[in-house]
Amino acid sequence: MRTTTLGSAGPEVGIIGLGCMGMTHGYDISGPRDDDTSISVIRQALDLGATLIDTADVYGPYTNEELVGRALADGHRERAVLATKVGLVATSPAGGPGNSPKIGNNGRPEHIRAAIDASLRRLGTDHVDLYQLHRVDPDVPVEESWGAMAEVVAAGKARQIGLSEVSVTQIVRAQAVHPVASVQSELSLWTRDPLTEVLPYCAEQGIAFLPFSPLGRGFLTGRFTSFDDLPADDFRRGLPRFQQDALRANLAIVARVREIADRAGVSPAQVALAWVVAQGRHVIPIPGTKTPKYLVDNCAAGDVRLSAEDLADLDALPTPEGGRY
Repeated sequence: MRTTTLGSAGPEVGIIGLGCMGMTHGYDISGPRDDDTSISVIRQALDLGATLIDTADVYGPYTNEELVGRALADGHRERAVLATKVGLVATSPAGGPGNSPKIGNNGRPEHIRAAIDASLRRLGTDHVDLYQLHRVDPDVPVEESWGAMAEVVAAGKARQIGLSEVSVTQIVRAQAVHPVASVQSELSLWTRDPLTEVLPYCAEQGIAFLPFSPLGRGFLTGRFTSFDDLPADDFRRGLPRFQQDALRANLAIVARVREIADRAGVSPAQVALAWVVAQGRHVIPIPGTKTPKYLVDNCAAGDVRLSAEDLADLDALPTPEGGRY
């Protein structure tokens, strides 16, 4: 796989990474987990060059970091650029969309200081390569949370620190305390909000941009044609874009992506990922999967070069029906 760097000062990584959330959290969670396959997928991702492995303490909660830690044991940790997150906490065992835990904010410095140690124990490592503030806590000034994140770097427990789902103003406030290595936000053919301000600012500052859900939570691959295609316990059942009327309208986007994929001789997923990669040198999408064949397909997108015509047609896709959340 082609490589880039995690921002202007970060380590070398494949231009496509791996999001691990869905292996234990959010999607189709009531059925039996296949941890052996998930571990195999993480290790295969490293073999394919998808070296940025992304997780978070709230996924599960905690089970995702534990799984990633098991996958990176026995000599695999050195092959990975390992990223986790802090700042969201489960406020109840279950009851949220898709029967996931209800989630709240906690960006207090004392929580961050304790959470990194717990994450390192679960991950089986003495440091992470990237520690990210999952959301800015509205009750805590970003400077206070970011100061605690900087302490994690000073203690050698994280190599770099990043933000998630933030505005340019919040990035600037954090930068006044400590360098921002990365910003993680949703970006895909049907979620383009960061293109207006945040992504241009990151490019100007040499900050890596890590798009989550670059495949539109799987929708852009063409896997779902109706609401009933979603598993009964799936988080997506609570999202506006997946409600039946909106989903039916949004299938026009999928149909156009498929046409362009057929023209380019690749899969719809590869077209969607290649468009995201084309948005900038330090744009590193982290599509999530727990399925080996989807992993191979996603990683192969790193070799796809879309034509100017393809990119123009993708840029012209209609706005989706329904909000993100």
